[in-house]
Amino acid sequence: MSEIDINAAGTRYSKNVLYYFKKDKLALLGGIIVIFFTLIGIFAPYIAPHSPIDMNLQRRLIKPSLAFPLGTDQLGRCTLSRLIYGTRTSFGDALIVLAGILAIGVPLGILAGYVGGWVDNFIMRLADIVLTFPSSLVALAVVGILGPGILNIMLVLVFLWWAPFARIIRGTVLKLKEMDFVMAAKAAGTSKFNIIVKHILLNAVSPIIVLSTLKVASIITHIAGFSFIGLGTQPPTADWGIMLSDSRQFISSAPSLMVWPGLTIMTVVFGLNMFGEGLNEALRPSLN
Repeated sequence: MSEIDINAAGTRYSKNVLYYFKKDKLALLGGIIVIFFTLIGIFAPYIAPHSPIDMNLQRRLIKPSLAFPLGTDQLGRCTLSRLIYGTRTSFGDALIVLAGILAIGVPLGILAGYVGGWVDNFIMRLADIVLTFPSSLVALAVVGILGPGILNIMLVLVFLWWAPFARIIRGTVLKLKEMDFVMAAKAAGTSKFNIIVKHILLNAVSPIIVLSTLKVASIITHIAGFSFIGLGTQPPTADWGIMLSDSRQFISSAPSLMVWPGLTIMTVVFGLNMFGEGLNEALRPSLN
């Protein structure tokens, strides 16, 4: 595939995405939500009105005001500031996990699909074995051995969730390596490395982006769940799961303490899922 062909393909993908998102309002809303929370996480220190960890028992459980727009929690910490910094924590941890998943799943998927033979069989059987392990139970076992901590949870998710990526990338590579432009590159004497990087990987970007967007929502939910039961992110770090857990005992006297982090998690997951589904539909013509 020439440079002109690559640029034309990129332009076509962009037009498909823009056209679809103009038609699908939910996908557009999802994209806006994702961008909104991404910007909040990036600029958290400049947006948050207070420190997320500074405690002051004299101002505990105060109602919303100009100084504290969403009130304070049981330790006198600004609820809004903790939500904002929780965005950075949740998105940051999720992106680190996703990077680890991609670093394992994408190379193995490309290797299995392009090389084939016993290499393909070995990688796919390994993926089948990994897929049989329930991530939640494995995480609980690892935490029981190594102790609670977000790093342990993240490692479990990386080493168990690379398999779906590897399988999908393998299927894409099996189709791509039989296409004319790959055959032409082989006939021209192009090295296997250059074929994989310039032709295979470039054309497999679309499914990688779609699956990554959808997977981030699952990662955020899992991390928040483990933080909720005290096995993930540890206090005093601002985290949506910790905020939900800390506010359980005040559900009658201060229900908003649970409403805000719960609503935030629901909104982010909804946005990521709608955005991912929109990308999937928008890029589908390019993948067929």
